[in-house]
Amino acid sequence: MPTTPDLSTAAWRKSSYSNGDGGDCVEVADNLPGLVPVRDSKCPDGPALMFPAGSWATFIASLKA
Repeated sequence: MPTTPDLSTAAWRKSSYSNGDGGDCVEVADNLPGLVPVRDSKCPDGPALMFPAGSWATFIASLKA
């Protein structure tokens, strides 16, 4: 049975492409071993998408390419 990770220790950081006027903002936490949660910064108490760290790294590398 899958378990929900404890995100209380997540160190969230906002995307460098987010603006300061409440636009579309994405936050990620990369201090959790093996897991990268992603959430909408406008709804910090809402759900977060969870990605395996390796998959997230591949995704980011493809964006940079």
